[in-house]
Order: sequence, then C-alpha cells, then structure tokens
Amino acid sequence: MNYEQRISQAAHKVEERLLSLLRDKPQAYASVLEAMEYSLMAGGKRIRPLLTLEFCTLCGGEEETALDPACAVEMIHSYSLIHDDLPCMDDDDLRRGKPSCHIQFGEATALLAGDGLLTKAFETIAAASTLDDTKKARCVLQLAKAAGAHGMIAGQVIDLASENRQISQDTLHQLCALKTGEMIRVAARLGCICAGADEKQIQAADIYAEKIGLAFQIEDDILDIIGDEEKLGKPVGSDAQSHKNTFATLYGIERSRELVASLTEQAKDALNVFDSQKSGFLKVLAEKLASRDN
Repeated sequence: MNYEQRISQAAHKVEERLLSLLRDKPQAYASVLEAMEYSLMAGGKRIRPLLTLEFCTLCGGEEETALDPACAVEMIHSYSLIHDDLPCMDDDDLRRGKPSCHIQFGEATALLAGDGLLTKAFETIAAASTLDDTKKARCVLQLAKAAGAHGMIAGQVIDLASENRQISQDTLHQLCALKTGEMIRVAARLGCICAGADEKQIQAADIYAEKIGLAFQIEDDILDIIGDEEKLGKPVGSDAQSHKNTFATLYGIERSRELVASLTEQAKDALNVFDSQKSGFLKVLAEKLASRDN
C-alpha cells in the first residue's frame, strides 16, 4: 500500500467511526449535534488520528484497538478549531474553504458544539470496548493534560497575549509546543498506550511527534505568507493582519525552510528504535508534511 492509499484508508476508517459516534440527533437539540458533525467532517488531513493508529500498529497492537482514542483526538482538535475561529479569538470566517462553524450556525451554537466535542472525546475513550480500564485511564489522563490549561489551552493563552507585540524565540517555541505540539504528541502517545508499548518506544514517539509538530507549524507559517489560498482553503496573510508572531516572520522564509528540513530528519532518526521496515510509512509522512502545499 502506498502513502496516499494509507492516508485515504485511515481517514475513511476514522470518519466512518466519527459519524457512527454522532449518529443519534434528537430533535430537541439536533442543532448542536449538526454543528458538531459539520466541523468534525469538514475535511482536513486527519494527521492526529493517523498517528494514533500508526504508532499502535508500530508497537505491535491492532489498529482497531486505537480507533476510538484516535477519534477522540480528532474531536478535540476540531473543538479547538471551532473556538479558534470565534470572534473573541482569531475571528476567522472560513475554515478549510467552508464557512466557520459560528458563521454557519451562530456563535452560541458554535461555542456549545466545541464544548460538546471536547466532552464527547472523553466519553468515547471511556466507552471504548477495545481497551481495558487501565489503558482507558492512561489515555484519558494523557489527553486531558495535552488539551488542558497546561497544554493546548496554555498555548492559546500565550498566542492571544502575544498579539501586537514582539516576543522572544523562546516564547514562540513554547507557544508552538503547547498550542500545536501537545495534541500531535499525545496522538502518537495514545497509540503507544493502546498497544502496551514500553517506555523506550513511548519516548521515541514523543520525540518524533515533537519534531514533526514543530516542523508542521513552521511550514504552516510559511504557507500563510506564500501559500495558495485555493489550496489552503483560507485567506493567505491572516497572521500578518492579526499581527501574530510566527517562525516565518521571526526567521524569514529561507531559515524557516532550513528548520523544517532539520526537524524532519530528527523526527525520522527518532524512529530508529523501531523496526525499519515497519516505521517506513511514518518516515515518509514526516517528509510529506514538510513539503505540503496546504
């Protein structure tokens, strides 16, 4: 199976499961469930759930074992995008080429849809029939830490506080590690937990995810300056308009590209603790993310 086929297969499996988890929509409150589904199924690469599935199989587990935790990660990622787009946050009208959730359903429903996806993520893990109670508890703890006030939310706070003022390199790295990196790292870690991986494997997954997470964000910053709006599905230059600090503005395009290349190699090196044949896809994934155009 080639790279594109694997990406497509994993995305299809995750999306089928996501839809099944949101199947029932009682009439009295169907609007918020429709908004949840609208944002959850709005497209995207499904990289985070893919990492959960891939690291589970890489560590000797069955893909089905990690499917619900993979879906939980995607739910939290989607909730964060809904809230990021709100007028009180980044105030974006478009997400992946479609109206943002608050434009489509109104601010109040969008806010509740994000809350609904956040809580549904933990319900999904707690109800997963493929995991024993110990693994469920470990997954819930790791996901809560990554998404919470010392993880992704902390990164969002730093991001908001950094608007319209210059920040240091250290602060920018901390912002990225928390806002973007924590959810990528925990996606890989959950796959390891589902497979019963040892600490050495978990540490390798952490390093891989940390490096591709930073590379992903730097590439995102580059694309916000020189990307194609049609391919990106959102306006180019939004970071500059919001006076955001980015790697591309701090280091420049060429230096940023050098950092992406270096981080990608470090990510691939982290996989050396695994069987080289089995880790091949994740190495290709790191390379593809570093050279993407959307």
